[in-house]
Amino acid sequence: MLATCLGFLAAFSLILFQVPIATALGLVGFGGYVLLSGWTPAFSMVATITRDSTLVYTLIVLPLFVLMGNLVAGAGISQDLFRAAQALIGRRRGSLAMATVAACGGFGAICGSSVATAATMGKVAIPAMRRLGYGDSLSAAAVAAGGTLGILIPPSIIMVVYGVATQTHIGKLFAAGIVPGLIAVVGYILAVKFSVWRDPGLAPAVDETEASNGRALLASLWPVVAIFGVVMGGIYGGLFTAVEASGIGAAAALVFALGRHNLRLRDIYAIFVDTAQTSAMMFGIILGAALFGEFVNMTGVHEALLKLVQGSGLSPFGIVLMMIAVYLVLGCVLESLSMILLTVPIFFPIIKALGFDPVWFGILIVVVVEIGLITPPIGVNLFVIRSVVPDVPMRTVIRGVIPFIVADLVRVLLIAAVPALSLWLPGLLFKSATG
Repeated sequence: MLATCLGFLAAFSLILFQVPIATALGLVGFGGYVLLSGWTPAFSMVATITRDSTLVYTLIVLPLFVLMGNLVAGAGISQDLFRAAQALIGRRRGSLAMATVAACGGFGAICGSSVATAATMGKVAIPAMRRLGYGDSLSAAAVAAGGTLGILIPPSIIMVVYGVATQTHIGKLFAAGIVPGLIAVVGYILAVKFSVWRDPGLAPAVDETEASNGRALLASLWPVVAIFGVVMGGIYGGLFTAVEASGIGAAAALVFALGRHNLRLRDIYAIFVDTAQTSAMMFGIILGAALFGEFVNMTGVHEALLKLVQGSGLSPFGIVLMMIAVYLVLGCVLESLSMILLTVPIFFPIIKALGFDPVWFGILIVVVVEIGLITPPIGVNLFVIRSVVPDVPMRTVIRGVIPFIVADLVRVLLIAAVPALSLWLPGLLFKSATG
C-alpha cells in the first residue's frame, strides 16, 4: 500500500511540473518496478506491456473514430448543426445558449472527443452569442459544458478505452450512454435557463437571430445523420462489430467531406496529420498508464483495498459514492483518459467483487470524469475555451460553469441510484448477448 501511495505521489508531482502525462506514468511505473523486482524483470515487463497494451485489435477504433470526427468537423458541419439547433429551439431568452448545448450533443455524436467538440463549437457559437449581446460567462460555460457530451454520447473514445481495459462489451457501453447523454442535454439546458433567470443580463430578452429555413438546415444534415445511423445501427443490428463500424464511419465521413467541395488537398492532409498526432498521444498515455498499472498490480494494492472495503462496514452504494468522490478530486488535476486508465485497474476488481454491472459502472465513471473536464483548476475544456476567446478571464468562465457542474452532480447521483437509466437500452438491444 505504501509503495502504491508513493508511486501516485511521484506521478502527480511530475504531472504538476508539466512532465507529459504519458512520460510521467511510464517513468514512475518502470522505476517502481525496478525497485520492487530489479532491472531485468522491469525491462522484460516493458517489452511485454508495450506489445500487449498497444497491439490490441479493438484499439483500431481510436484513430478511426478520431478521423471520422476530424473529417466531419473539417467539412464545416459544426455551423450547420448550430444553425439547425437554433432553428429548432426557436426565439426565447437564452435560446442561443440552449442551441449551443444541443449542437454540442449532435457534434459529440460523430466526434467522440470532448476537447474537439468544445474547440470546434466554441469557434462557431461564442462569436455568434457575443454578437447578440450574451454575457461571456454564459457563452463560454455553455460551450465548455456542452463539449463534455463528446465522451458520453456514442461513439465515445473514452468508452472504447474503458471497454478494452475491462473487457466490457463496447456496443453495450455505446447503447448505455444514450439515455444519460440525453439527460445531460436536458440538464444543461435547465442550467442555461437558471443562469438567465438568476441574471437576465446574460442574454437578450428575445434572440434576434437571423431568419433561417429550418427544414433546409435539417436537410443539409442528412449525411451526418446517415453516418451516425449506419455506424450505430450496424452495431446494434449485429451487422458488424465496433471495429468494423469505425472503419465504415471513417470511410463514409471521407466521402461526405469530399462531397462538400470545401476541403482542399492540403486540408485533407492536415486532417490526417492531426488524426495521427492525436492517436499517437492517446496510445502514449495508454502505454504509460499500462506500465504504471503493472507496477500497481505488483504491489498487491487490489487485494488490500478489497479487504479494506469488505471490513469497512460500508454498504456497496456507500463504496460507490466514495469512488465518485475520488474521481471528483482527481478531475481537478487530471484529464479524462488518464483518470480512466489510472483508476480502473484499482476500482474495477472491487466493483466486480461487489456484484455491480460493469456497463453501469463504465457509464457512471464516464459521467464523473465529464465533470472533471469543467472543474477548476485543471478542467481541460476551460482552457480550450480560453484558447478560443483569450480575452475572457478564467474566473469569468469558472463563474459561468458552476450551474452546469451542479446539473452534472445531480445527474451522477441519479445514474448511481437508478442503474436502469444506463442498463435499460443495452438490455433491450442486446437481449441475446451475454456478459
